[in-house]
Amino acid sequence: MNATAALGGYLLCRTQPQPDAFPLFAGVALMACAASAFNQVLERDIDAVMDRTKRRPLAAGELGVPGGLSIALVTLGAGAMLLNLIGPLPLGLALVTLLWYLLVYTPLKRRTPFALLVGAVCGALPPLIGWSAAGGAVTDFRIVLLCGILYLWQVPHFWMLQKRHAEDYRRARIPLFVPRSFRGPAPFLVLWLVAMVAATLMLPVFGLIAGQHAPLWCIAFCLPLLLYPFERWESAAFAGVNIFPALLTLALYGF
Repeated sequence: MNATAALGGYLLCRTQPQPDAFPLFAGVALMACAASAFNQVLERDIDAVMDRTKRRPLAAGELGVPGGLSIALVTLGAGAMLLNLIGPLPLGLALVTLLWYLLVYTPLKRRTPFALLVGAVCGALPPLIGWSAAGGAVTDFRIVLLCGILYLWQVPHFWMLQKRHAEDYRRARIPLFVPRSFRGPAPFLVLWLVAMVAATLMLPVFGLIAGQHAPLWCIAFCLPLLLYPFERWESAAFAGVNIFPALLTLALYGF
């Protein structure tokens, strides 16, 4: 998903992919793999007590810390080499994103539920990596809007994830946004979904999505908001939120 978001930023700057689109996509994907591997090393204790994560190799005892670190370093090195082929700015942004995820968000989420708002920065930066790889200025309003949309997307995505696995998170003693007695649609989440959709609908307003299919994309972006208040459609809303970055990338590409 990070690599797809980076490609979306790239395509927003260049409508026609160039040869450097492949090392961008692969480099960001490998950097995301490295972040995941480092995270599994750092959180192997809480992964072991959560049903959702207890089968991960380190948590299950199938892989030791040296093995996990080796995988993390190899993928980090490979991703960094690919991004360095494009330029120092995409590489620097990718490294900042990885370090923010590991050194700021990962330890903070054990202490406060508001870590989610800090960690959302990690999911918002990949489009900026792709934009810079295509030669765009990092202060351009178009990429700022796209990064802002993906920042807003992080909160409903992780809210729904936490709600689905609330007991897991409680066993791991991770503070939750979701109250213990919470039932039904959350006004807080509805507010974030409204903000996310409203920001996304600014894409055709500013000409970032154009053509006869623009109204269809607007409907697709609104579906998570329309489905979430109905409890029986919560799974469909969760799926809609999860594929949002892919939909956004396709819309920017002009399908």
